[in-house]
Amino acid sequence: MKKEIPGGIYPTMLTPFTEDNKIDYNGVLRLLEFYKNNGCDGIFAVCQSSEMFFLSSEEKLELLKFIMANLPEGLAVVASGHTADDFDTQINEAKALIDTGIDAYVFLSNRFCREDEDDSVFLRNFEKTVNSLPDIPFGIYECPFPYKKIVSPYLIEKCCEIAELSFIKDTCCDINLIRKKLEAAKGTGLKIFNANGATFFESLKAGCAGYSGVMANFHPELYALLYRNYKKDPMKAEALASFLSMASVIELQQYPVNAKYHMTKRGVDISLKTRVRDCSGFKECNKMEIDAMYETEKMIAALFEF
Repeated sequence: MKKEIPGGIYPTMLTPFTEDNKIDYNGVLRLLEFYKNNGCDGIFAVCQSSEMFFLSSEEKLELLKFIMANLPEGLAVVASGHTADDFDTQINEAKALIDTGIDAYVFLSNRFCREDEDDSVFLRNFEKTVNSLPDIPFGIYECPFPYKKIVSPYLIEKCCEIAELSFIKDTCCDINLIRKKLEAAKGTGLKIFNANGATFFESLKAGCAGYSGVMANFHPELYALLYRNYKKDPMKAEALASFLSMASVIELQQYPVNAKYHMTKRGVDISLKTRVRDCSGFKECNKMEIDAMYETEKMIAALFEF
């Protein structure tokens, strides 16, 4: 039988770099330990937060092999990484990454068709791709770069007829559309993970399987607290969800540099260096905003005992 993807909190894993712009594998170990110790159920590796569009195919494979070899017990791993434009290269990249032993391989929705192409092209290319890969659970990620291709309820139904889908990282940020997607996924075994902090609480109540987004690189334990306890005390859950919604706007501020800075506040020794963004743009006022959020997080964590 294929593995079942557990519900819960799946941070979009950062990639730490050394000052000479190589992957910092000691930093990768520290991140894995941080995720394990702060309520995460799995990780989404080699994704946009991992700067996959700025990693070579060799780096992506080496990174995922290292993650799998050093994975803390109890963490599931879903991963992406096929960033090429042509399908043969995408399939070869995906095959190599699948061979590392991950629990599910996650496709980028925008790799199946161009922005000006319709759903028939998407479905044709989806079927061609999954039929060329080993038979493991698959997922789809509505990656915002280079453009966001939303997986509609119609596409969910059709994709589930073609292959066994286990994971969707939903970035639509629309609770009404999420409800329609959940309805389309009923009875299929597909789990939808919301990436949006503002709609997370409502999506949990609607039936989403968990959270997989950038804010789990700041305070995953608070998302885990809400995920595991939201039915116990609805008033407390509402208050915690309000903080998470408000705090989520920080992802618009110099991410992932700000997440790496926040990691250092939490005792994770990694540099602020990224390939996707010049960290010199992360100003003193930006640090002060993260400092303030960090202090507030600690107070929130102390207040919310369910």
